[in-house]
Amino acid sequence: MYDPANWLQQQAGQMGIVLSEEQLSQFERYYELLVEWNEKMNLTGITERGAVYEKHFYDSLTVASAVELSAEGTKLADIGSGAGFPSIPLKIAFPTLKITIVDSLAKRIRFLEEVVKQLGLRNVDCVHGRAEDIARLAEHRDRYDVVTARAVARLAGLNELCLPFAKTGGAFVSMKGSDIQEELSESRFSLDKLGAKLTEVKRLELPLEQSERHLVVIAKIGATPKIYPRKAGMPLKSPLVSSSSSGASHGVRL
Repeated sequence: MYDPANWLQQQAGQMGIVLSEEQLSQFERYYELLVEWNEKMNLTGITERGAVYEKHFYDSLTVASAVELSAEGTKLADIGSGAGFPSIPLKIAFPTLKITIVDSLAKRIRFLEEVVKQLGLRNVDCVHGRAEDIARLAEHRDRYDVVTARAVARLAGLNELCLPFAKTGGAFVSMKGSDIQEELSESRFSLDKLGAKLTEVKRLELPLEQSERHLVVIAKIGATPKIYPRKAGMPLKSPLVSSSSSGASHGVRL
């Protein structure tokens, strides 16, 4: 009989991630809290257990196929995390990660703080604020080994929001769906401005649904110029694109 928890354990194993019974219990409690809180606030449109395990939990763990997360004390910042994806599943799977979650909605931060408490997670800092403002604080700027964002906005705007958090030599992993070629082309200009370069675009498929996913891996090769990010709202309203590029910026969340 199909059980989403056992399925996740098997799929994680194929990615080299060993999930213990305790970790599976954490995933199950996370699922329960997600459904419970979703009744009073909009966290996700996906609530069926199997779908949550595949489209949220498994999908989040795929980040580990693009960057090294097992080193002791690796610092990860998740920008616009929403209901905690990918950072909370990654923290469950890699307990030594030091996680910072940034989200602009106080209600989501309260949910995430409750998840952290109920799951007994340590070294998780939930920060309420806009990425443009938090990225200017010394304790967050150019500080993280890995920065993640999952379907938050178009890449040109997202680069400006996320790359200031990554340290030189670190990486930004943008989790995208299908049809990303236009976004990739549009984002090249912003990479030049922000001291970064595209290193890999990893194509994936969800095992059951078989929908297409991409992990866009961007290396931070130099400190972010002080003028970035611009003031709150600007990176998405007026993304860094060359005059020959076109395409509006639209905030999207899976």
